[in-house]
Amino acid sequence: MANIYETEVAKRFTIYNSLFLDLPFDQIYRTGTLLPILSEACQSGFQKNKTPKEIIRQFFEELMADKSDEERHDLLFKMVQYIERQVVLFDSIEDASFEKFNDIKGKGTMTALIARAENDHKKEELIEKLKTFSVRLTLTAHPTQFYPGNVLAIITDLEQAIRKNDLGDVDLLLRQLGKTAFINKEKPSPYEEAVSLTWFLEYVFYPSISDIMIRILNQLNIPLHDWENPNLLKVGFWPGGDRDGNPFVTHEITKKVADKLQNSILKCYYRDIRKVRRRLTFHDVETHLIKAEKGIYNTLFGNEEGGEIFKSKDELLEVLYAARKGIVEKHGGLSLELLDEFILKVRVFGFHFASMDVRQDSRKHDDLWDALITKNDGEAALEAYHQGDEAAKIQKILSVEQLPEISAMEDPFHREMLESISSIAYIQKHNGPMGCHRYIISNNQSLLHVLEVFQLNKLLLSNGGDLLLDIVPLFETIDDLAAAHGVMEALYNNEIYREHLRKRGNKQSIMLGFSDGTKDGGYIRANWSILRAKEELTKVARQDGIDVVFFDGRGGPPARGGGNTHNFYASLGPNVENREIQITIQGQTISANYGKPVSCSYNLEQLLSAGMESHLYPSSENSLTEKQKALIDEMADISYKAYKELKNHPQFVPYLEKVTPLKFFGMTNIGSRPVKRSKGGSMKFEDLRAIPFVGAWAQMKQNIPGFFGVGKAIEDLEKQGRLGEVQQLYKDSLFFRSLLGNSMQSLAKAFYPATAYLKEDPIYGGFWELMYGEYQRSYDKILTVAGMSALLEDSPVSKESIAIRERIVLPLITIQQYAIQTILDSGKEDRALQNLILRTMFGIINAARNAA
Repeated sequence: MANIYETEVAKRFTIYNSLFLDLPFDQIYRTGTLLPILSEACQSGFQKNKTPKEIIRQFFEELMADKSDEERHDLLFKMVQYIERQVVLFDSIEDASFEKFNDIKGKGTMTALIARAENDHKKEELIEKLKTFSVRLTLTAHPTQFYPGNVLAIITDLEQAIRKNDLGDVDLLLRQLGKTAFINKEKPSPYEEAVSLTWFLEYVFYPSISDIMIRILNQLNIPLHDWENPNLLKVGFWPGGDRDGNPFVTHEITKKVADKLQNSILKCYYRDIRKVRRRLTFHDVETHLIKAEKGIYNTLFGNEEGGEIFKSKDELLEVLYAARKGIVEKHGGLSLELLDEFILKVRVFGFHFASMDVRQDSRKHDDLWDALITKNDGEAALEAYHQGDEAAKIQKILSVEQLPEISAMEDPFHREMLESISSIAYIQKHNGPMGCHRYIISNNQSLLHVLEVFQLNKLLLSNGGDLLLDIVPLFETIDDLAAAHGVMEALYNNEIYREHLRKRGNKQSIMLGFSDGTKDGGYIRANWSILRAKEELTKVARQDGIDVVFFDGRGGPPARGGGNTHNFYASLGPNVENREIQITIQGQTISANYGKPVSCSYNLEQLLSAGMESHLYPSSENSLTEKQKALIDEMADISYKAYKELKNHPQFVPYLEKVTPLKFFGMTNIGSRPVKRSKGGSMKFEDLRAIPFVGAWAQMKQNIPGFFGVGKAIEDLEKQGRLGEVQQLYKDSLFFRSLLGNSMQSLAKAFYPATAYLKEDPIYGGFWELMYGEYQRSYDKILTVAGMSALLEDSPVSKESIAIRERIVLPLITIQQYAIQTILDSGKEDRALQNLILRTMFGIINAARNAA
């Protein structure tokens, strides 16, 4: 694979990269000619322990001695823009070669798993599991994607041109890139974020999910019309419904996004029904298909002529089934597969396309209930409420039979919260129950937090009937993860909520957050706490007869739960419920892993086959013994202690605020959410959002959340003479191998020479030495445990991809650190240097793809 990658990607990049020099734009030749000189100066300079300021200034003195500071900085800006386009070219070349270095029919794919199951006489067992299993990818609007929509469109076209080796088209598209802005002039609204993601729904997920399901059913010889699990692969959607810390998401936006989702799926259906009707021109078939086509058109564009519209997917399916009956009974099933494929798509995507989730922070619900109690019963009742214990508070809330009129609430935010819940009824009425059927509670810490939301939704939505909504607690911090099973056990024992669960099929979804878990507890502790929480939550649910489903808040970076998802889900073992795989994906993870039909299909199948494999082929690799658990627990404690000491260092928050580009994330115009939850000037650790927190470390090429404490844990055990135990654990446990493998990615993307100048800083020098020491220790100790001589030795393609990307952006890293170092040395804010810092952020994070 490494040789294939070298030929298909590395060499093609060298060839196509030369086209940039011929672009007919002002100063492009000069910029492209000087850039390799700067790149070489950066590599050799860091090898000689030069600082970024020394490297850049020497470059200026040698090649721009007679130029002003303004002209010098202008050249740096042009180099930044040039490198951004190199990154786009490299992305496109990698995407165009995807199936060359990924075995799309090999291990981890459903094709391979079906063949293996047939050979092992497990085909029927596989089919039975597929009937009840589900993979749900939830697209979030979390701001980690720096490409605007028009650039993403060019990337798509560029990939196709590269696939065809069409040099003319490649040249034309590179010219277009040269003229296209890479940054948004303004922050996108939540609705605009939603619109940009519906492009992926229409042109990637719709064909990919359909193709996978049709292919699987055909391989298993299952007639499409007999398939009983249309939810095998499905998509969730957060833009427009995720209110946690985003004041710009309103109930009107929520309804508008729901309408957009329905509009998008109807456009897909309209395109498909026209293709189907072109082939099925038979008597007693065509009339039904014409009716379906006109009905979809009228529903989509309005029925100005008084034509029929479809109010639900069932009404459309009724017409399609009538056409199907005509084909079977009167035309011998001719071309029936075309209609069956279309019917399956309608059953899978309904009139909702993707299921919207509503999310809000538990503290907002606490505050709302205080206002509601005061409005209903007065200040004295609120005081009595606060004096009571949790049981008394729950009793009070569950006894409330009616809420005040929304318009009667004094606080606009409280009115908006109640309107937001009411908007769920709108979505379910227009898009169907699957359109919005979950309410997620961020920062969930108690039984009270769940029942607060349950009662609010019941009073606003049920109208005396059943509440068609799942309440999903999100446990994030280390302490909350440890307490999660106790909270859920108490919830299952609450008679009112248990009756609600019974009406929802005794199914409870629980979300677990890698992002804030890692931010709170460090890399090993967070990953281990989530696995242990899953085991305890599974045990409690099984005891109470509840089907528990885990929804993982996994980001792209390993530091946020990303990395190799197939290995992660294959490694969970029998003590973790395996009914569904649900994860969040965002930013670069969407465009890089799911942005094209071939990569989307491949990665979806990887998830699906991971769930199937762990059921069909349970392995000792996936089942941790008590001794192994004790060893990981010990390592988690050591690493947690090391990470807490780092967090408590007096320079931890000041370093993030004053040295890293953290504060600039709010100026990048890539997302509608603020960088931190609270308002006000002073920065508090607990208010920092996980994405800019991880992103700031990635910009500095330090990647602290992805490895800190790992080396310390291994070293302490080595000092006890127990290194052999850790090495054996690495050999025997897929979970532990995945854990260290993902940490290797973070280490491979780190580059401490770029910030080595900070060790001389009178304020931050000691703090930098602390971080660098743990980086060196983790680097050495992970290699020792894995028995490797270099990071990612077992993943040559990833290793080579990261290496090339890091070489491309090394000048950007140097330019950014030059600006940071100059500002720190002078003690003055400089607008030109700040703009350089901001401008370099885009290329650095885009090149990382999963942002370290």
